[in-house]
Parts: sequence; C-alpha cells; structure tokens
Amino acid sequence: MKSPTTVAALSDFGRVRLSQHFYMRDFLFSDIAAIHGLANVPDDPDLAIAAGTRLCTDLLEPLQRVFGRIAIRSAYRSAEVNGLGNAMQKAGRKGYNCASNERNYAGHIWDRRDADGHMGATACIVLPEFVDAFPNDGDWTALAWWIHDHLPYSELQFFPTNWAFNINWRENPVRAIHSYAGWKEEGAWKASGYLTRFGMANHEGSHRAQWQRLAASFPIG
Repeated sequence: MKSPTTVAALSDFGRVRLSQHFYMRDFLFSDIAAIHGLANVPDDPDLAIAAGTRLCTDLLEPLQRVFGRIAIRSAYRSAEVNGLGNAMQKAGRKGYNCASNERNYAGHIWDRRDADGHMGATACIVLPEFVDAFPNDGDWTALAWWIHDHLPYSELQFFPTNWAFNINWRENPVRAIHSYAGWKEEGAWKASGYLTRFGMANHEGSHRAQWQRLAASFPIG
C-alpha cells in the first residue's frame, strides 16, 4: 500500500480494521499535527497496519473486554510529527513530550522498525472506568500488575493524570513498567522509576496479591 496523499486514500486507510473494535483512523489524531498543520500518515502503511494489528489484538482488545471502553490519548506518529515534537521538547516548549525518532521506532512510530529490526506499536490510553473505580494514589499499580501477569506487553509507562499510560507491543518484548505516578514500595513513597523490569526481584511469578482487589469492580481472571 502506498502512503496516502489524497483525502480519498486517507479515508480508505482510516477504514482499515485492526481488530474487532479498532480501526486505523482511531489512532491517527495528533495534537502536534493538528496545531502545526502536518499530515500524520505513515510512509509504510503496511508495516503500520501489521504492528497496529498486534497492538490492538494482543493488548487493547483484552483490556477493553475487562476494563471497559479505551480512550486513546495519543498513538501513531509519523517520523515528521514525532521529530518536531522532540525538537520542541528539547527547546523547552510545554506540552511536547516526544522522545527522539530513534527511540520511538517501533513505539509511537509504527512504520519504522527498531534498531534490531523488530516491529512494534505504542498507544497512550486511559481506562475511564478504572479511573473512576480506583482514583487514589498508587492505585494504578493494581492495573499494571494485572497487565504484567496476563498480557504480552513490551513496555508500560504510567502518568499521574487519569492514570494515562503508554502501552507498547513489540516483537522483542522487554517487559518493563516505568511510571511518573507515585506509589508506595516497602512502606516508602517512590515518586517515579521502574515498578518492575528484567532482573528485579519482583519480576517473575504471580502478582495476584497486588491486583486481586480489582475483582470488586471488574471481571478479572
């Protein structure tokens, strides 16, 4: 498939169904692109579709079945859009929070493979029903541990507002959870850092004790 350069072609591209409930158009809106008049479309639509299909099928659909409707905050970014966001972020412009293009290949930039040749895709999402049920400091960790035990994610990154989080699917998963939302760890408050990643003592095994309280509100496994 060629990169869409007309309204008709972009409309057709947006109609591509990635999974039961998600279409490509759901992931194309970008605040940066809207403000700066850029077209947020992939150079390699076929790779973007392949990576987005795995993100939706393996991660977003299971999340939506258990926790209700997913609100998408930010997802696909073209290399041009992400590059501008990164330049603005380096210049200290508020609201631009984009890592470099190289770091976002197989992340927010779905149509580029990472340095090791693996494909991947990231979306920043909010689960409104989870936010309503678990609004207190540190509550996001229950969701994070449930995902860790149940879904083939690569990386999660949580934020304080509405427990928004980046969720990444990748062919070579790193299985790491990082957060800018605080949580208690061994009785002490931790403002940011890794909840878990390979090599940490808490990485392996079941974490049912951490996520079992979700059963009061959701049909968890």
